[in-house]
Amino acid sequence: MKPYYDLIVIGSGPAGEKAAALAAFYGKSVAMVEKEPRLGGAGTNTGTLPSKTLKESAVFLSGFNDRGLFGVERQPERAVCVQDLLFRKNTVTAKQADDVRRNLETLKVDIFQGQASLVDAHTVTVQPMGGAAPFALKGEFILLATGSRPWHIPGVRFDGAHVHDSDTILDIDHIPSSIVIVGAGVIGCEYATIFAALGSKVSLVNGRADFLTFLDGEILGILRKQMETEGITFLMPNRAQGVTVCEHDGKKIVSAHLDDGSTIEADMFLYAAGRVGNTDSLNLGAVGLQASERQTIVVDEQYRTTVPSIFAVGDLIGFPALACTSMDQGRVAVTHMFNLAEFQRIDQVFPMGVYTIPEVTCAGLTEEDAKKKNRPYLVGHAWYKDTPRGRIIGSQFGLLKILADPDTLAVIGVHIVGRVATELIHFGLLLIEDSVSVERVAAMIYNQPTLHEMYKNAAFDVVRQKQGLPPISGSSAF
Repeated sequence: MKPYYDLIVIGSGPAGEKAAALAAFYGKSVAMVEKEPRLGGAGTNTGTLPSKTLKESAVFLSGFNDRGLFGVERQPERAVCVQDLLFRKNTVTAKQADDVRRNLETLKVDIFQGQASLVDAHTVTVQPMGGAAPFALKGEFILLATGSRPWHIPGVRFDGAHVHDSDTILDIDHIPSSIVIVGAGVIGCEYATIFAALGSKVSLVNGRADFLTFLDGEILGILRKQMETEGITFLMPNRAQGVTVCEHDGKKIVSAHLDDGSTIEADMFLYAAGRVGNTDSLNLGAVGLQASERQTIVVDEQYRTTVPSIFAVGDLIGFPALACTSMDQGRVAVTHMFNLAEFQRIDQVFPMGVYTIPEVTCAGLTEEDAKKKNRPYLVGHAWYKDTPRGRIIGSQFGLLKILADPDTLAVIGVHIVGRVATELIHFGLLLIEDSVSVERVAAMIYNQPTLHEMYKNAAFDVVRQKQGLPPISGSSAF
């Protein structure tokens, strides 16, 4: 322990780790405080990585992507059990947590295990886990990166066995025959498709009739149709007013009571309607800070709070609350603390990825955005099934969609639903950031067969319309 640090970081999730690493890389003395026994925060242990790993496990174990492709169906030697589902998740999260620790230790970051709370603008008290005496850390700057946790509906007892939040669902002891999921946001929709792929009967409850409203409407329509094809029942608009667990014929049954007066019975219940910031133990009042109703903290463009020496990043400051943006928020905060030249601000255009089955992702303007702004646009479509690679992998419904400015033909939006969509979007992101013309996109040479050929096909579709020809979809646009 040093008598005085350049930076004290509270929380080792994506935002905190990358902030600490950048500061240490530039020779700053850094202390990292983490209350959990394993580093990495929700991104590693309860959120981003584990849920995405479960999705890949569900796709593999169910044979989702191979159905009807090769003339024979894979027949597992035994029924899939929950240990099969969780095996890869446990392996991936443990390895990532080890990598986070190794990265920080290599950069000479001092790691302290315990609960941190603010004393003043430059002092943090740490209460070690296990009852050891608390101690104080002092530093020039303090970065709050404590993340968020699932919000619990009042009056519902989350027992971690039959009634779950998005943390405890990661440690289930069986694959449910049926499940009620409340919340059709990113988390709720991802888990709905995971359990549907595994054969669970899924009921998806949402308080509003619309959902995932940041997505392009056409893309969302394809996702919803595929979810319905997989047997997911949408109950919207509806709200869960209560949950009871009772025993019937020796088996626990969960009853979800909805505000329309109906009751749904299922094997399991998952509440995935929002998260709240982890501010309870930070003692914000000691430095004059105050959290919102959802326990988020207001910051400026440099991620500085109203206390000049204290910054906040990640889920703690609210939208977009993505691991990818949180990492760069941490880097930007450190850049401004120490007047570095690395990361002055995060990119204004960033991808939004939903790891449903199939994946959905977007960057830039949607058609709905363009209409609200009265901005003219052209649309180019390219379907997975119309490309050689799409035929090889058997994709029947995937779509890549480009929005372009009708005058300059610059790409202003890219939207994808289908296999590895979250990988394909980054090329589109560069097209938007650099205002690349669809004529240039159409002229580029792409490996064949690859899914990236869809960019060429969608670009040709826009070029045709610019020349007064009708839209066309297919692998031979010209």
